[in-house]
Formats: sequence, C-alpha cells, structure tokens
Amino acid sequence: MSSLRKNRIFHIGTVITVLLVFSACYYDKSDTIYPITVVTNCDTTNIKYANQITSILNANCNNCHSATLANSIGGGINLGSYASLKPYITNSSFLNSVLRNGKAAPMPKNANKLDNCSILVIQTWINQGALNN
Repeated sequence: MSSLRKNRIFHIGTVITVLLVFSACYYDKSDTIYPITVVTNCDTTNIKYANQITSILNANCNNCHSATLANSIGGGINLGSYASLKPYITNSSFLNSVLRNGKAAPMPKNANKLDNCSILVIQTWINQGALNN
C-alpha cells in the first residue's frame, strides 16, 4: 500500500474519531438543563386571566407579542388578548416556550427565564382550564 493511501486512511480515521468523540459529548439530561425548583410563597389560588396572567404577559411577553408589535418583531405571534393567546394555550406552545423544555422556542427571547412563581401561576391557570376570567 502506498504511503499516500496510508496517509489518506489515517486522516479519514482521525476525522471519524473526532466526530464520534464530539457527538458523544452531547449532554441531554432535561432535569439538569431545566431543573425543577420548588416554589414557596407563590399564591396560586384564584388565578384570573384579567389579573395575574395579563400582568405576566405585559411584563414579559407583550414587549414583542402585543397586537401592535406581533407582526414586526414578534414573529407574527400575538399574545395581546385572550382570543389571540388561546390557540397557543391549546397547542401547548405557550407553556412549552415559557418552560423552555425544548418543545418550542424558548421565551422570553434573549432574556432570562420567567421566575418560578410566574411559571407556576401560568401552569396552574392552564391546568384549571385557562379560563377567560
């Protein structure tokens, strides 16, 4: 076998080895990446869309996803009203985005994850039927 052929086989083997090593380093333990934190002192009684949910949306989402901004900077996703939010509740993309569980684009974009109490309030509201109250 010629030295050129041996050299080529060596390089191909090295590339394959490097690719295998780097692909094996992928770390996907969801409970480590997205830890579940116990929330204390978070009032999840009597959650109302008009009170707690709109407050969370206004503070964290409607800077991009309001009716006036959704088409320009919010990817066409309008969360400015109950009627516009409801489809994203129904298909679970809103909760998945807030949870940052990898099933939808993590939101808020380019910002920290919502605080645990806000997430718990949203989850509780959805689990109680996501009423327009």
